[in-house]
Amino acid sequence: MQGYNSTSYGEDPLGSHGFDFSDKSIRLGFIRKVYGILMVQLTVTLSFIALFTFHEGTKRYVFAHPALWWISLIVMFVCLLSMACCGEVRRKAPMNFIFLSVFTLAESFLLGCATATFKKEEVFLAVLICTVVTLGLTLFAFQTKIDFTMMGGVLFVAALILMIFGIITIFWHGKTITLIYASFGALLFSVYIIYDTQIMLGGKHKYAISPEEYIFAALNLYLDIINLFSYILTIIGASRD
Repeated sequence: MQGYNSTSYGEDPLGSHGFDFSDKSIRLGFIRKVYGILMVQLTVTLSFIALFTFHEGTKRYVFAHPALWWISLIVMFVCLLSMACCGEVRRKAPMNFIFLSVFTLAESFLLGCATATFKKEEVFLAVLICTVVTLGLTLFAFQTKIDFTMMGGVLFVAALILMIFGIITIFWHGKTITLIYASFGALLFSVYIIYDTQIMLGGKHKYAISPEEYIFAALNLYLDIINLFSYILTIIGASRD
């Protein structure tokens, strides 16, 4: 569940302003649509987290039927790869909304299963920290003159390193290595939030995403935020042990 971003897959929807995205009304409409979709996704995910955190019956049922987790994992990856690799899937309505909705439900279920293993106080703290950090990074991305859109290659390499690191932690357990891994992941996806926000904003940034790619833009920001939340929760859990 952790350590992926849809920019790591499939065709590249970015360009150096090869399209007319300078019209302020078009850009603002695009941004409103992306954040509208993102808010719906996060609301659904937060509802699943709350259900798994506070409803004991749901926890018991899901833990008694592990096949649900595997089905959700497969559905999530199929939808993610379809949207990342197939431009028609993520651009053509209503197909793009159907795939995004199914992906969001599957990912929310997986995240709910993950949070069910933590204490209520830890989940609440992780949600609070993630919310504050995300808002702060978003404001920074809007205001800063530093162009993070040129860091795509560096971030991709860092994501590969994180993935390899994650494989190592599967076989080499320990509080210290878990804290290092989760801290690196939280830092990486914090930068990804800035990167994907500026890619969406366009303007004076070198690279921007096409206004047709509102599903792709929302998907990237959603993945950034839930990954950041997952790593923050891992840090809190590891600190407890």
